[in-house]
Amino acid sequence: MERQRIVVKIGSSSLTHPDGALSHDKIRHWAQAIARLRQSGHSVILISSGAVAAGFRGLGYPNWPEMIPAKQASAAVGQSLLMQAWADQFDQHQITTAQLLLTREDFSDRTRYQNAHATLTELLGRGALPIINENDSVSIAELTFGDNDMLSALVSGLMHADMLMIMTDINGLYDADPRENPNAYRYPYLPRLPDRLIEKATSSGSRVGTGGMRSKVEAAQTALSLGVRVFIGTGQENDALIAILTGRGDGTYIGSKLNTVKARKQWIGLHSKSAGHLVIDPGAEHALLKGGKSLLPVGVLAAHGTFQSGDVVEVLNTAGQRIGKGIVGFSALQLNQIKGRSTADIRLPNMPDHEEVIHRDDWVALEKEMMS
Repeated sequence: MERQRIVVKIGSSSLTHPDGALSHDKIRHWAQAIARLRQSGHSVILISSGAVAAGFRGLGYPNWPEMIPAKQASAAVGQSLLMQAWADQFDQHQITTAQLLLTREDFSDRTRYQNAHATLTELLGRGALPIINENDSVSIAELTFGDNDMLSALVSGLMHADMLMIMTDINGLYDADPRENPNAYRYPYLPRLPDRLIEKATSSGSRVGTGGMRSKVEAAQTALSLGVRVFIGTGQENDALIAILTGRGDGTYIGSKLNTVKARKQWIGLHSKSAGHLVIDPGAEHALLKGGKSLLPVGVLAAHGTFQSGDVVEVLNTAGQRIGKGIVGFSALQLNQIKGRSTADIRLPNMPDHEEVIHRDDWVALEKEMMS
């Protein structure tokens, strides 16, 4: 089998006892499964939940904590315990582990985004196993990431993974909740996620997670848009991950092999913060969306914000619809001086020597281009 890069996301429900505490037997199981995947020649990144589960008992909480401060305190105690549990098990397979704690800000900041990519690339090149979790103890964004589901999708795109395996306690996607309807139909394969399934996905997760099937579906959507195939399901055997990779997994496969979206455009489209927005005319809209062209000053009707050259701005059409984002080549002050002018008329003092407001290589058409 061709060597592949796999991101394996293991949620809290797959790492804990029924009472919510961390299960070392389950850690052992998944370590063996990942070791077998690596022994088959594949490159693996592990996204692991479980810090709260590992830490809440040490703080004297009798049950899984519900309040954010209690969860964050538990994560602060539990993160080192979780990593030690993984390291102890992977030591049995002579696998060096490395911990990375990420937050939303690590994706929205361009430099930190690039640094995360460089660090992960170096670790994989050295044969280490990166284990990533959200930095729960300092960020309430754990609720946004959804028990690390969205984090796993973003990491998959960042590292151009071939497949994202989201391991959970339900064996795939169904047309109804299998816990309530014994006749619910499981989808073994979906070339894409249909709207009706997205609408039906429940937002309530297991008691020990912050996710649920909706967060997994949303993560799958993001991963698919970044060119990553997805599997959502369970795995009870030690060769479960190999079985998934060879099409024998107990769950749902989503998507086919897609074109990978370049990391630069991933960052612009998914993570960057906008410093302002432009309004463009219909001709410029057509050139950007249909013609594969750059945005020139002649097509700009208005520039709003205090952005500088190199910032990211949103682009709106005359109907007020957001059609894309891009890195702008002029400041707001400069652009307001040259908007609507032809290329021959923008050679003003103290202006950049280029003509593109947004170069096509720095442009992302929302939805359209991320799915291409």
